[in-house]
Amino acid sequence: MKLNRKEFLRKMGVAVPFLMGGPASLVSGKPTRFQILKRKSRVPANDRIQIGCIGMGIMGFNDVHAALHTDGIELVSVADCYDGRLTHAREVFGNQVKTSRDYREVLEDSSVDAVIVATPDHWHHTVTVDALKKKKPVYCEKPMVHHIDEGHQVIKAQKQSGLPMQVGSQYVSSIVFQKARDLLREGAIGELNYVEAYVNRHSALGAWQYSIPTDASPETIAWNTFLGDAPKVAFDPVRFFRWRNYRAYGTGIPGDLFVHLFSMLHMVTGSTGPNKIYATGGLRYFNDGREVPDIMLGLYDYPKTENHPAFNLSLHVNFEDGSGSEEVGIKFIGSEGAMSAGFTSLTLSVNKFPKAPGYEGWNSFGTFSEAEQKEFIKEYNKQYGDIKPHMLDPENMVYKAPEGYTGNSMHYDHLANWFDAIRNNGETVEGPVFGLRAAGPALASNISYFENKIVRWDPENMKTI
Repeated sequence: MKLNRKEFLRKMGVAVPFLMGGPASLVSGKPTRFQILKRKSRVPANDRIQIGCIGMGIMGFNDVHAALHTDGIELVSVADCYDGRLTHAREVFGNQVKTSRDYREVLEDSSVDAVIVATPDHWHHTVTVDALKKKKPVYCEKPMVHHIDEGHQVIKAQKQSGLPMQVGSQYVSSIVFQKARDLLREGAIGELNYVEAYVNRHSALGAWQYSIPTDASPETIAWNTFLGDAPKVAFDPVRFFRWRNYRAYGTGIPGDLFVHLFSMLHMVTGSTGPNKIYATGGLRYFNDGREVPDIMLGLYDYPKTENHPAFNLSLHVNFEDGSGSEEVGIKFIGSEGAMSAGFTSLTLSVNKFPKAPGYEGWNSFGTFSEAEQKEFIKEYNKQYGDIKPHMLDPENMVYKAPEGYTGNSMHYDHLANWFDAIRNNGETVEGPVFGLRAAGPALASNISYFENKIVRWDPENMKTI
């Protein structure tokens, strides 16, 4: 029986990574050694990159799986605050992998060439800066920071180190969104005026009610290490495994999902960000003690720049969407058409303004006297009568990714871009400046929501006004 790629990965015990933090499990139910069949010999020994991963939760495992799809990459060390994840890392990736509760041991390990930072949000800044100071290139999960001011410290640390850093919003590496960028630059939809983007979910796992292991205890979890600089509270496994629900450790819907939508948008348009932000929403269904909304909406004004005209953006995320609508979508609307982008395809709709405005239909023309209507038609024909008939553009054009290209593919490409930058001392597609220009408006959305106010944002200097 011939297996398709997805089935093959599952047979090998490799969980298929979900899209935008969706509810799929990343860890096989049975310990299975991770293996990808590829021609390792293509990468010389001195071009091998040995990585460490700090934070082996859902995204940590996801990132490591994706990283190992690139030739010449080897996992040598991991850190996490839960012993069960350290055990599972050895079960999946091999007993040769070093494990520790202390991330600093990964950074001190001379065999580690580069690190993935996949901790809860409140640790992103500290671990990233420490890694860069230890001369380790960094792949940091989104949002790059927990607080806006931390972003400038990360930018400074990366600049001083001179090392490649990649922020983990993989949509920047999608060939679908790269095509959308090219079409927009070519004027395929005329002048951009509005963008709408959304994430809809309808599951408890999609709303971050992640499973809690039966052995969770103060003995198996380094609780004080997890807390870090967050307020000291008594041990609570719910806070540990569902940290996205709490403001001390996570950034809610904006930091988990809005930031992806900003990253897509900024890559396609070349924008540096909005200058006016307003967010609203509420806790409508998941009354489980969480401190953040399960529905959020955002409105954003983007000023005119050399890369794009002024336009408006609307975002929304609904964790209890019973409509059965598509999970993720983004639509670019212009004066002569629109583009709707998904994971593997892009639909371009062309609808140009007619050169002659017309006068029949819902118009004041029908209220004129008969004599005036005749006079109006005569003048109208003088002005527009020379316009010749022309072929109509097709209503829809669909661009599809090659067969086998999935949402996972952009993740592989995003990490491969980071590895290329490390090998060639080059630039990544999503460095810390790009990362803060996506994270900043997302975190400012939280400010708007919790303080019930409009936030003014400086997109060039990346700070609130």
